[in-house]
Amino acid sequence: MYSVGIDLGGTNIAVGLVNEEGKIIHKDSVPTLRERPYQMIIKDMAMLAKKVIEDAGVSIDQVSGIGVGSPGTPNCKDGILVYNNNLNFRNVPIRTEIQKYINLPVYLDNDANCAALAESVAGAAKGSDISVTITLGTGIGGGVVIDGKIYSGFNFAGGELGHTVIMVDGEQCTCGRKGCWEAYASATALIRQTKKAAQENPDSLINKLVDGDLSKIDAKTAFDAAKQGDKTGELVVGQYIKYISEGLINMINIFMPEVLVIGGGVCKEGEYLLKPLRELIKQGVYSKEDIPQTQLKTAQMGNDAGIVGAAMLARA
Repeated sequence: MYSVGIDLGGTNIAVGLVNEEGKIIHKDSVPTLRERPYQMIIKDMAMLAKKVIEDAGVSIDQVSGIGVGSPGTPNCKDGILVYNNNLNFRNVPIRTEIQKYINLPVYLDNDANCAALAESVAGAAKGSDISVTITLGTGIGGGVVIDGKIYSGFNFAGGELGHTVIMVDGEQCTCGRKGCWEAYASATALIRQTKKAAQENPDSLINKLVDGDLSKIDAKTAFDAAKQGDKTGELVVGQYIKYISEGLINMINIFMPEVLVIGGGVCKEGEYLLKPLRELIKQGVYSKEDIPQTQLKTAQMGNDAGIVGAAMLARA
């Protein structure tokens, strides 16, 4: 059997037909055009799902269902997207709307949870019973998978791992609290920290790398400077890795997963990031005895994580 995964984003709708092993057989995408009424957006989702199934040469009775991954807060039981800020969705009946066009079971969950499920089924955490996946991007997304099932609390709003506090009364977070992990360890936070360091240290290589234009600073800039021996870059990177480690240690102490997966563009730094992270985690976790320890790995599913994870929601 196959299943369909729909990754609903603010810019694009990506849809794929996925087999039981988590391999995408065929995929396609269309622009979301998010200013439109939700009925039009969801019709495009359903029509693209039908097209992907047909283009793959698969009959509808070979498809067990459709899974949808979306940013925001879902009501997984009723298939309703309670809240999605990117699309300005409020209590949108995703399941009911899709089933107007295609007669299949429809499942719904948060996109970060879908990414975590994809990594547990077909990615870096494949074969593990308990895994946590963290994505370091504009914010910090997180997902917990236990025995093949997403853990999201009694109301489906759990797993907001980026909004655990690592600094009381610290930096303002977009969620309204202060000191959230996201406010220190997201890629957005790293860019802010790099700009501040460049302003305070005008002779730093950071400034030279962007020709003095701080608006050109991205999440790679401090790492690029540090790799060339720039002291300011080294300080920024060292502190940033420390911030990441504090949150990861919390995740390990709470969930004690077999595998902790981290993803996002920052992870392209490879061992330059992972080696110091492993050392800091080793020093900081509560479980220091001679027992099996959590493995830290980088995400493997890339841009396909949303599709594959959403499709896995619909496994029979």
